[in-house]
Amino acid sequence: MSKSAYNQLENYFNRIGLISDITGILHWDSAAIMPKGGASSRSEQLAELRTLNHEILIKPELENLINEAQEKKDLLDAWQEANLRQMSHQFKKATSIPIKLVRAFSKATSKCETVWRNARDENDFKLVNPFLKEVLNLTVQIGQAKSEALNQTLYNALLDDYEPGGESENIDILFSKYTKFLPDFLDKVLCFQKAKPEIIPLTGPFPIKAQKNLGLALMDLLGFDFNHGRLDISHHPFCGGTSEDIRITTRYDEDDFTSSLMGVLHETGHALYEMGLPKKWQKQPVGRAMGMSIHESQSLLFEMQVCRSENFLNWAAPIIQKHLGGYGPAWEAKNLYRLYTQVQPSLIRVDADEVTYPAHIILRYQLERAMINKDLTPNDLPAAWNDGMRNLLGITPPTDREGCMQDIHWYDGAWGYFPTYTLGAMTAAQIFKAACDQNENIMIDIRKGIFEPLRAWLTKNIYQKGRLLPASKLLKEGTGEILNSSIFISHLKSRYLNE
Repeated sequence: MSKSAYNQLENYFNRIGLISDITGILHWDSAAIMPKGGASSRSEQLAELRTLNHEILIKPELENLINEAQEKKDLLDAWQEANLRQMSHQFKKATSIPIKLVRAFSKATSKCETVWRNARDENDFKLVNPFLKEVLNLTVQIGQAKSEALNQTLYNALLDDYEPGGESENIDILFSKYTKFLPDFLDKVLCFQKAKPEIIPLTGPFPIKAQKNLGLALMDLLGFDFNHGRLDISHHPFCGGTSEDIRITTRYDEDDFTSSLMGVLHETGHALYEMGLPKKWQKQPVGRAMGMSIHESQSLLFEMQVCRSENFLNWAAPIIQKHLGGYGPAWEAKNLYRLYTQVQPSLIRVDADEVTYPAHIILRYQLERAMINKDLTPNDLPAAWNDGMRNLLGITPPTDREGCMQDIHWYDGAWGYFPTYTLGAMTAAQIFKAACDQNENIMIDIRKGIFEPLRAWLTKNIYQKGRLLPASKLLKEGTGEILNSSIFISHLKSRYLNE
């Protein structure tokens, strides 16, 4: 029976989901608390798990089960049918890649990521360059295999892992509009802010323990469930683990608490999404997050739309003062708001302001496409990076640590991932506007530190949908239209020029 075939598929994919969850925890451990000496054995462990997952996913019987289940789709409900589509898509991609290539890629990325950490600390790109070349070479091989299976371009085949169904042609249109908008707008914002009184600086030191306690307090108030998650430290802030065991990280600077705090709030947005996914389907493909643009929209919705707003900071200022021992005009909500919305072209992506951040992403998008298409080699990456920063933001990194080695993503194998950051920012603005338009109490409650109405809207329209719908349809059903970059641009004009 076809229903029986579908049930067997669920069993297979439940196992795949469990192995993926184990991989997620091991990856968190390697980034957060694993001793350096464990890197080699961890590389072997991750490679074995990823190979095992791949072997399960390409079993010949899966194709027969998928075909049998598809012949009797009318026996399935909407969730099961969507799950079957996801299964079929995963199977098609997986069967295009030889197992040896999966294992080689896993080992290469684990090794490259480990070397990157040392190279970044020592500011020595030459140290990591040969490992990056190997990762890129394997990435292209995987992309070519997927490209043939999915009948897509090489870049779109890689993009599909992070933005299902996404196309670089549409990204080009959205990014081109922003690239044209940015120069004149940036000049206006800088002049607008210059005409105001200077921001009062916050002087440290800010003890790491106090910063962590502040982050934990705000996570709790936003709705993070500490029975199913925790906060730790890593080189690069991230959200990992599983939907029932969320691991988020940040990094601290005793001279500046603002970056680590917003890092915590950003990752909390990711975590709330993971925690809100449909429990019934959590080990199945349809129960997973709907790609990284939607995922980034949830982190940026909380970090940018909510937690950098005047409403939020008016409420949060006393909490920040209490935990960090601050007092006086510098710690008042008005000054904190100006501090958190200060626009200034900077070198580091994760510290960039909301206006110039997309330029960082557009640069990485352009560079990774050039490397994937062999128009740029890793040898020439540092110079190309510096030229791009100078052209887009008028600044040049003095070192590669502040340039092409600042992000982990290429070194750990995430090619086709970067554009989802700015797609996520645009999506966040659109989702938050729709939520507030549909429930006027959301903004009123944020001023009081009440976030349940916002989370309820997100749960209904985003979290609980999983992968039931394609990303474009999910966005259209929730907001009334497909992704529209004009909404993000209008948000920036309102926040930074009071227009």
